[in-house]
Amino acid sequence: MPTPNQPTPPRYIWQHSAWPQLTFDTGALAAALDQARLEQGRLLGLLGAIGLEQANAVQRELWVQEALATAAIEGEQLNLESLRSSVAHRLQLADAPGSDRSVEGLVQVMQDALANHSTALDLDRLCRWQSALFPGGTSGIARIAVGRVRDHADAMQIVSGALGREVVHYEAPPSAQVAAHMDKFLAWFESTRPPREATAINGIARAALVHLWFESIHPFEDGNGRLGRALADMGLAQDMHAQDPQTNPALVRVYGMAHQMLKTRTKYYDALNHAQRLRGIAPEATSIDVTPWVQWFVQAFTQACIASQAVVLDATEKAQFRLRAAQCHINPRQSKVLDRLLDAGHVRSGGGFLGGMTNEKYARITGTSKATATRDLADLAANGLLRVEGVGKATRYAVNVPGWEQPALKP
Repeated sequence: MPTPNQPTPPRYIWQHSAWPQLTFDTGALAAALDQARLEQGRLLGLLGAIGLEQANAVQRELWVQEALATAAIEGEQLNLESLRSSVAHRLQLADAPGSDRSVEGLVQVMQDALANHSTALDLDRLCRWQSALFPGGTSGIARIAVGRVRDHADAMQIVSGALGREVVHYEAPPSAQVAAHMDKFLAWFESTRPPREATAINGIARAALVHLWFESIHPFEDGNGRLGRALADMGLAQDMHAQDPQTNPALVRVYGMAHQMLKTRTKYYDALNHAQRLRGIAPEATSIDVTPWVQWFVQAFTQACIASQAVVLDATEKAQFRLRAAQCHINPRQSKVLDRLLDAGHVRSGGGFLGGMTNEKYARITGTSKATATRDLADLAANGLLRVEGVGKATRYAVNVPGWEQPALKP
């Protein structure tokens, strides 16, 4: 244990003399990177096959889910209606954005990172992003510095635990050093922008380094996590453009990285925290090996692509089902109920209409009598749009799409 006259031993990667030379073992990552490219290709192939209208619908829904997820990782819950309005506005599907300024700010940041991925990244742009996240200059009820890097004298720490029993997971560089750290980060970001043959880095691995490096600097008083994930998406968009300049960079949003990080939030934080600490790195090392972090990020990207493939397949199944329904000339009441069932999804996707549709639920949703509900449901079943499960009072109806199971009622 150091005495009062001895400096505290370095614990974090930014304190090492090799910082910020972040490296990884390309050989050890070869199989994971190949698998990531395979699933990425499958996802983009599915999107290319479903047509523009369905692709836009998928992109809209996944953008909403990504925004919800990147906020939820920080413990923030967004207004879903306002978020959907803002996303629709950015996709030119609605005239006006949502009414929540902080939601609109996050959507603007996400759009700028992807749509303008080829525009130079500088500190002013990042400051404007951070300012957009906190339009009132507050985080909750606390007033924070917005539109500029942090300048407070207190240590910037990532802490959890009850008051008096806090656990410090990470401590970022002092505020006085942030500008110098950011200069190096931004210079590297531009010098490695793909395609650059002289400094060729696998684009997915580069996005992992982008996220780790930015989060390690933690340059702002608040909003670093959301900005760091936007930068990772920006790196992935640059990689996608380098592979195929004709590909819409906004499709990178369908990868669902934030959603995957939220699903595995504990492992995400653990992997990031492990990478930020000086574990097993010799003092004389000339670079900092972060292979385990890049491995985690690449595998998360792969799983995100697989999850998004399921979303695309669901969208295809819904579109085909709606075409069948239109050919059956159903009435507005039936159409409303089918939309509710389709929007609810199914067990495989983590959704589903709890307990299935019943006469009582149908009557309540449509504001009609139980007799009319019975006739409407029977007609939908006769047309093959609903399947009947159970008998008598236990009769339930489910949307008739192969593989779509509905969650059962709890006993």
